[in-house]
Parts: sequence; structure tokens; C-alpha cells
Amino acid sequence: MTSSISFRERIALYALLTALTSVSIDALLPGLRQIGEELGVTPPLSTQHVISLFIFGMAFGELLLGPLSDAMGRKKALVLGLGVYAVGTMTAMLAGSLEMVVLGRFLQGVGVSGPKIATRAMIRDQFEGDAMARVMSLMFTLFILVPMLAPALAQGVISLAGWRSVFGIYLVMAVLLGLWLVMRQPETLPADKRIAFRPKLLLRNGRRILSKRRVALLIIATGIVFGAQLLYLSTAADLFFDAYGIKETFPFYFAVLATGIGLASFLNARLVQRFGMDAMARAAFMGLASVGFLMLLTSMLWDGRLPLVALMGFAFSAFFAIGILFGNLNAMAMRSLGQVAGLGASLIASGSSLIATVYAVVTGNFYDGTTVNLAAGFFISGVGSLILAELAIRSDASPVEAVR
Repeated sequence: MTSSISFRERIALYALLTALTSVSIDALLPGLRQIGEELGVTPPLSTQHVISLFIFGMAFGELLLGPLSDAMGRKKALVLGLGVYAVGTMTAMLAGSLEMVVLGRFLQGVGVSGPKIATRAMIRDQFEGDAMARVMSLMFTLFILVPMLAPALAQGVISLAGWRSVFGIYLVMAVLLGLWLVMRQPETLPADKRIAFRPKLLLRNGRRILSKRRVALLIIATGIVFGAQLLYLSTAADLFFDAYGIKETFPFYFAVLATGIGLASFLNARLVQRFGMDAMARAAFMGLASVGFLMLLTSMLWDGRLPLVALMGFAFSAFFAIGILFGNLNAMAMRSLGQVAGLGASLIASGSSLIATVYAVVTGNFYDGTTVNLAAGFFISGVGSLILAELAIRSDASPVEAVR
């Protein structure tokens, strides 16, 4: 039986549920080399796929769990996602090969889309416009503490109990968050506003959403921005080791860069209702493109090996821009969805995750142990997403009417 829940507790719960995605990526980064050494790496698989195929699993889960949240309610869809996540966690924890770890990670990705999608839909049920962007930014500000701390804490756990212990922590988190949700959070989607889970109906509503030029362009823009971050996540441990010989202190540098996203999300929450999400996003797009260009130019002048302080400065600035974009891009795309918020959030998240995976895998293939690859990834992402978002802003913003 649920009890009344305060605004602060609600935001904290949403932040931690959303952070399950981030911690599922970041906490495992210090263990990637150990996984490769223990289980072996045989082409075409590499430990980069432990990260990228987790996101690929999300793309599939988001397509299913978004519509389910419209049909059965947000809470049930979220609990279902946590259950699938737990199965994937145990699969990876008990794996005897890299293939089984990747399978478990794929299932984790499918399952974690439940918390990711359902929390966004819950927010859309309760807030609108710039107020929704503010709530999302507050949520991102809170959960950014997780990726700041996760690699450092995980490295300590891995040194004591091995990489499998990280999956044990994932399992405990899923169980505790599930209990908190069931006991405290009321359902936000009334029964009379639910949309039946019928494939033909989903296709018709999905076509309506994707035919909305504004939404389609913002999905691609969001995917490219997320792809730049995923490129960093997939190659960061190798880059710091190959270019700078940094291994044991990697979590410290990772945490410093993560503060860029956290600071940006905090400032965005305070400024978005004053300047509007469109203006905030435009400034961030231009910032990401500019930082990427300067980092690429400087990297070439330094033969691909920037001084460490320069890398940290450029990357911090890029993540600051990405932090501004995370809260605003989702709110901008969700603004036109209305009654189809669950399916819409599903298509936005799934489409952007798929685009991000492709972007990161393709650009990651050019990684050569230098900073050139990451700089090019930031630059292309900034320019491409800026053009797409400008086209989207000029498009029709009227709400999508659901077919029932």
C-alpha cells in the first residue's frame, strides 16, 4: 500500500531509478581490463562491447516497456523492467565467457529501460513545458553524483572481490529500488487514460509520433549527443592508459569530468525557466561544436597526445555542454507528445539509444590510442545536432493526438 510521497522524495526516487542506467555503465569501467584478462577477448568481440551492447539492449527494451507503461501503468512496467534487469545481472555475474557477459549486459540494457522510460513518463504525467525541463534537470543533478563516485568505489570493490562483485551490487540496488517504488510511489497514469497494448494501435500511434518532424529530428539530435558521451565511455579507460599511462587513478579523472555534467544540470535547473529550453539547448550545441573543433585542432598540433591538463579542460567543457542538453533535449522532444507520453518516451529513448550505439561503435573503430578520435566525435556531434535541433525548433509543435 502506497503512502503520500513528498516532491523531494519523488525526485530522489526518480533520480536513483534513472541513475541505475548510469551506474550500470560507469561502475564497470575499472573492471573492463580485468574481464578481458580473465575471460579472454576473441574478435569480433572486445570489452568495448560490454558497454555498447548494454546500450543496444536498451534500444530494444525501450520499444517494449514504453508502450507497456501506457497500457498497464508506469509502476508495473517499471517493476517488470527491474525484474529483467535482475536476470541479466545474474547472467553476467555467473558468466564463464565474454559472450555470456555480453548477453547478460544486453538483458540488463533491456531491463534498465523500464526505470529509464517509466520515470520520464511519470514526470510527463505530472509536469509540462519548462517546469518539466526543470524537474529533469534537478533529477540529473542528483544522479550525477552516482557516476562521479561509482568508478572509484567500484575499483575498490573490484580490487577486493573481483569484477563479479560489481554485478552483486547491481542486484542489490535493483531489489532495494523496486521495494522503495512499490511501497512509496503512487501510480501516475489513471486507468481511464491508459492505451491498450495492441500492435496495430502501437504502429498507428508510433507512425503519428515519428511522422512529427519535430520529434523525429530531436530523436536523431539526442542520439548523436548521447553517442558522443558513449564514445567517451567506451574508450576512456583505454585512452587514459594508452596516452597517459593512467590506470589506478582513472576513477579520479573520471569523477572530475563527471562534475561537468552535474554542474551544468544544476545550473540548467535554475536558468531554464528564465531563458527557455530552446535557447539553453542552442547555446549548449554551439558550445559542444566549438569545444570539439578546438580540441581536434589542438590534438593534431600535439600529434594526437594533448597535455593531460588540456584534455581535462576540453572534456570538462564538452560534458558541461552535454549536461545542459540532457535535460532540455528530452523535454523538447516530449513537449509534443501529450497522451502518448509512454510510447513517445519509448521511441525517443530507443531511437536515440540505437543512434548513439551506432555512432559510438563506428567512431570508436577509429580509436588509435590518441585524443583525435574523441575530439572528432565531440565536433561532429555538436555540429550535427545543432543543425537538426534548429530544423526541429522551426517545425510544428502542436501535440500528437492518440489513436485509441
